[in-house]
Amino acid sequence: MRPALILPFLLIACAANAPQNSPSTSLDKPFTETVVADFDAPWAMTFLPDGRMLVTEKDGRLLLVSKDGKQRQTVSGMLPVDSAGQGSLMDVVLAPGFASNRHVYFSFSEKSQGGKGVVLARGALSETAKGAALAGIEVLFRAGPLVEGNGHYAGRIAFAPDGKYLFFTAGERQKFDPAQDPNATLGKVLRLTLDGKAAPANPLADKGFDPAVWSYGHRNLLGIAFDARGNLWEQEMGPKGGDEVNLILPGRNYGWPNASNGSHYDGRDIPDHAPGDGFEPPKVWWNPVISPGGLMIYSGNLFPTWKGDAFIGGLSSKALVRVDLDGTAAKKGDQFDMGARIREVEQGPDGAIYVLEDGNNGSQGRLIKLMPR
Repeated sequence: MRPALILPFLLIACAANAPQNSPSTSLDKPFTETVVADFDAPWAMTFLPDGRMLVTEKDGRLLLVSKDGKQRQTVSGMLPVDSAGQGSLMDVVLAPGFASNRHVYFSFSEKSQGGKGVVLARGALSETAKGAALAGIEVLFRAGPLVEGNGHYAGRIAFAPDGKYLFFTAGERQKFDPAQDPNATLGKVLRLTLDGKAAPANPLADKGFDPAVWSYGHRNLLGIAFDARGNLWEQEMGPKGGDEVNLILPGRNYGWPNASNGSHYDGRDIPDHAPGDGFEPPKVWWNPVISPGGLMIYSGNLFPTWKGDAFIGGLSSKALVRVDLDGTAAKKGDQFDMGARIREVEQGPDGAIYVLEDGNNGSQGRLIKLMPR
């Protein structure tokens, strides 16, 4: 992984306090929308090399779906999921060596003695005449400590560009303080080996932190992705205001709950990011919120003017949100009204953009394919 560039401190400070202009909202979307399939509260998806899809649903189902969305089967062998509140079968990502090892990595919320937590696991996708299954499932990592409550699990997965390590997000579980606790892995971005162990030479291991920690001071990290230059981007939900897109740098403290450009839900103030406060400020932030879901960095050719930009699924904003990335800088781009809560956004093998509606509260969550007009 190429080290991310570090901007001069003054420029970072100015970026934190620069006015955040409202994004443009286009009534004439530059894409067509085709409904491919619908699901029960889907959470994440990934594409197989042959164009089929794996889709996770909140209550614990993993589905193998045909390219056209017309056929599906439930993948057997999954572990029990605690789906109360924000709990779910969460992210699903193919291993870098999937073509040979068939490994699929996934995350989910689990209830066990002592509380609940987010879990990273993997299994090998097998297909026989009896159907599809994940064989040899291994639990690789459990974020800790376990706590009570049903929120802020996070659980997003991204592999480093060289395929040697993976990055895993663990939310602070609505408990605030663990995000700053060096002994906890909650409220952190973690760098792990492919077997779920703390990666060697993590930046805070010799400073008393859990050796898996890559960065800390995070809230509810629901998206993480590398761009083509090797920069690691992350987005997270703020409290009442202050949703963020961050450039993740090793060893940095991103401030939660000591700094945020939002406020507590009861109206109590949280100090904004400010020069000299010792915290890494967001590159982009929103107030009012967009409630960011999944994150994707576009690398296709169908939308050439968007190549290299970030796309975020907006939940409460019911939007597809584009962030213009330029090296290690970022600014707001388009915000397209999608008319439904968007949980996930992914790029298809052909460069099309796919969005998954949240589908909570009993409604179906549609998978929609976006193509240029």
